[in-house]
Amino acid sequence: MKALFCFLLVFPLTLLAQELTNSEKFWKQLETHCGKAYEGVITEGGKEGDGFTGKKLVMHVRSCETDDIRIPFFVGEDKSRTWVLKMNDEKIISLKHDHRHEDGTEEELTQYGGVSSNHGLANLQMFPADAHTSEILPATSTNIWWFTIDETSLTYNLRRLGTDRLFTVRFDLTKTIETPDAPWGTED
Repeated sequence: MKALFCFLLVFPLTLLAQELTNSEKFWKQLETHCGKAYEGVITEGGKEGDGFTGKKLVMHVRSCETDDIRIPFFVGEDKSRTWVLKMNDEKIISLKHDHRHEDGTEEELTQYGGVSSNHGLANLQMFPADAHTSEILPATSTNIWWFTIDETSLTYNLRRLGTDRLFTVRFDLTKTIETPDAPWGTED
C-alpha cells in the first residue's frame, strides 16, 4: 500500500517534468518573434537576375497559432510568398511555401515544401521535399529546406542535393523593423 501511495504521488510529477521535444523548443523560439518583422540579407547563392539580389528582403512572423505559424517573406514589393509551418500531433514540423498572385489567388506552383523526418534540433529544423513537391516540381525532388534560429538571427536555407544550388537568407533578430502590410491573399 505504501508503494502504491508513493507511485501515485510521484507519477503526476513525472508527467509535469516531461521535457519538450527539440521541435517544440524550436517552435517556442519562433513564437517569441510573433508580430515582429526583420530585414534579411542573402549570405549564400545570390546573383544578379535571380529576383532576390538587390531587393529589400523582409520576414514578418505574422501569425502564431498552436500548430500553425505563418511567416510572409517579402522580396522588394513582391508580397507573394508565405512560409507556413505546421506542427502535427507527433511534434513533427512541416514547411509549405504558399505563393499567391496580387489578387490573392494561388499561383500554379504553390504549397510545395517538406516534412521534417524527426524532431530536429532546438535551433535547426530540416525539411526534405515531400511527395507533393516532387509531383508538382520534379526538379525539386532533392531539395532540402531548413531554418536555423538563435538569439541574434534566423536563416532560411535551400540546398538542392546533387547540384551546386545553395541559397541562404539571414535575418537579424536584434533589430525589428516596421511591420509590413499583409501578404497577398491575406487581410489585415
